[in-house]
Amino acid sequence: MATVAKRIESQGLNLKEQVVSINRVTKVVKGGKNLSFSALIVIGDPGAKVVGFGTGKAKEVPAAIKKGIESAKKNLRKIHVLETTIQHQVTGKFGSGMVLLKPAPAGTGVIAGGPVRAVIEAVGIPNVLTKSLGSHNPHNVVKATINALEQLRDKTEIADLRGVDVGRLRA
Repeated sequence: MATVAKRIESQGLNLKEQVVSINRVTKVVKGGKNLSFSALIVIGDPGAKVVGFGTGKAKEVPAAIKKGIESAKKNLRKIHVLETTIQHQVTGKFGSGMVLLKPAPAGTGVIAGGPVRAVIEAVGIPNVLTKSLGSHNPHNVVKATINALEQLRDKTEIADLRGVDVGRLRA
């Protein structure tokens, strides 16, 4: 079930950006090698539970980061979370990258590495357990994490789907 996320405007949000990875890429041409930089950026507003990612490519690192931020602002998503953790265990996949997210009790903190940590902190989830399975490519891991977060459902959404009252759902 693929849901089309409605576009979220970046104005009025307190967006914080984080650089996940920077690659030096080379294009071999007749005259030699052309160097450029590729940047993977994750932005988010922990207060509004909004996250997005983007890539930028340019001759210099700051320009690549700036392009990545602009790309990420066009790619924002709203995530359904509880006050301190996520509602249920979820697995996200993208390519050969797979990420497992599990709810954690208050005080646990964010147990995550590299790209997954960047996405979780951008969303503003204070307690969560994660495991990165499969590919460790930062692009695939970030996309798999966002895929997992998009699978999280709100209680009212589930109640509407089942056609029952929210009070009848078990915790």
